[in-house]
Amino acid sequence: MSRTAPRILIHNSETDTLATRLAASVPEADIATHESYEGLSDVMAKFRPDVAYSVAFKGRQGFPRDAFLGADGPEWITVGGAGVDHLVPWDTGAVTVCNSAGVAAGMMAEYTMGMILHFTLDVPGLQADQGARHWEPQRRMVPMQGKTMLIVGLGQNGHAVAQRAKAFGCTVIGTRARPCQMDHVDEVHAPDALPALWGRADFVVIATPLVPSTRGMVDAAAFTAMKPSAILVDISRGGVVDGPACAAAMVAGQIAGAALDVFEVEPLPHDSPMWTLSNVIVSPHCSAVYTEWAMQSFELFIANLARWQAGETLNNIVSPDRGY
Repeated sequence: MSRTAPRILIHNSETDTLATRLAASVPEADIATHESYEGLSDVMAKFRPDVAYSVAFKGRQGFPRDAFLGADGPEWITVGGAGVDHLVPWDTGAVTVCNSAGVAAGMMAEYTMGMILHFTLDVPGLQADQGARHWEPQRRMVPMQGKTMLIVGLGQNGHAVAQRAKAFGCTVIGTRARPCQMDHVDEVHAPDALPALWGRADFVVIATPLVPSTRGMVDAAAFTAMKPSAILVDISRGGVVDGPACAAAMVAGQIAGAALDVFEVEPLPHDSPMWTLSNVIVSPHCSAVYTEWAMQSFELFIANLARWQAGETLNNIVSPDRGY
């Protein structure tokens, strides 16, 4: 296999722009594209790529994992997003997996702050009063300043949230697998400290990868431990928050509000109670999606491709055990 003329597969819902950019950057590359989950095994068998850039553009359900990790799959896969749970597990001796962590950190942090402000400023109440032409002289805003934010998962996304929370005057506490002192974070704990942290937080932000140790981490006990005034924002992966426990907590008004961007089943089923709850915001896994995201993620891949061709260590290599 020659790294001077690699075979590269682009797997996404829209590939023309990416293929054009790749051809301009690496004119010697042999490029193939595929815009479906179906038929990928045949493409792999015929093209036998060295490298693949893939986006889970139709969600995790039905993702062609076996095609990527089979005998005809590439030796290096870059995932266009941060989450890699749709590929776990893989043999690190056979394939290297990289993600695009950090590309959308700023956007996800803005989403998080916007969702919190939606609740603290009571935007629905303001809109209802406006619709009723009602001027409420006793209305009071709820400041973020002086409140405590708990960030579960202080990776690049969580840290971007922390930076903005500090600008709003919050005390920031959080967890990470390997606790260490971090800028913009007042306290960093190991994940096993969470039972003692839920009740301290006014805002709870879930930004951890989905791995066996985090699946169902935000369960019924966690919701019971949270303040009744707490606001939850989930920008992680579907499955970190226990779906039935979350639905039950929101129906019961156990916490004040939740903004949920990820779900165990996506799209969210039509019969989910989440659709009709006034204290829940449902968004379609879009917190990381913005106009420039696709190309910025691909530019990260192209930069890494130069490292791969030169035999250098790749950036953003993911451990299947850690999920990041």
